[in-house]
Amino acid sequence: MDYYYLILVVPTLILSMIAQFMVKSTFSKYSKIPSTNGITGLKAADILLRSNNINDVGIEAVKGSLTDHYDPTNKKLRLSEPVYSQTSIAAVGVSAHEAGHAIQHATRWGPLVLRSTLVPVANIGSSLGPWIAIAGLAIQGSESYGSFAQLLFNIGIILFSGAVLFYVITLPVEFNASNRAIAILKANNVLTADELKGARKVLNAAAMTYVASALTAIASLLRLILLSKRRR
Repeated sequence: MDYYYLILVVPTLILSMIAQFMVKSTFSKYSKIPSTNGITGLKAADILLRSNNINDVGIEAVKGSLTDHYDPTNKKLRLSEPVYSQTSIAAVGVSAHEAGHAIQHATRWGPLVLRSTLVPVANIGSSLGPWIAIAGLAIQGSESYGSFAQLLFNIGIILFSGAVLFYVITLPVEFNASNRAIAILKANNVLTADELKGARKVLNAAAMTYVASALTAIASLLRLILLSKRRR
């Protein structure tokens, strides 16, 4: 029985499911409430970009729900169908958040730059790191392959640690984008005070999914390390 998995990883997976439910339900609730000014997600994003003198970022509509994202490579802000042309509080909040990422990119905000450099490491580390570490654990008890097993495990842990670092750095990036969004929406009177509270609830719910992902990654890394120590 893998007690480390039950004690460390399972609770974070449950938290992830709860976070996913909360973001969907919160977005659904505030997507039904139109903003007083009748500003669409597209217009809200445009206001944030223009207020920061950003004129080289395109805004496009993409299919799906909660598929909104900023593409720094192509400088495209892509808004989902329930956000792009809708005037709801949720639409304005989400589009402003993604515009916040564009502002981070334009100003070369430190944590975003660091996260961008970690993308290749995170991709390799998250997909291969755990499996390489587990392979090391599988042959760790063999006298013939003891040193090789430890080397294999260490390589896996180092790779996976890079992915975990990516998840951790994502947190300040996401929270900062939301804080920028709310501040600029308030400064430009895009939403009323009560509407800003609703937009923040949507963004906070979305942020919890990133918190849950980071905790799951940390718990999984700690589990592998503890399993290795137990088998020695």
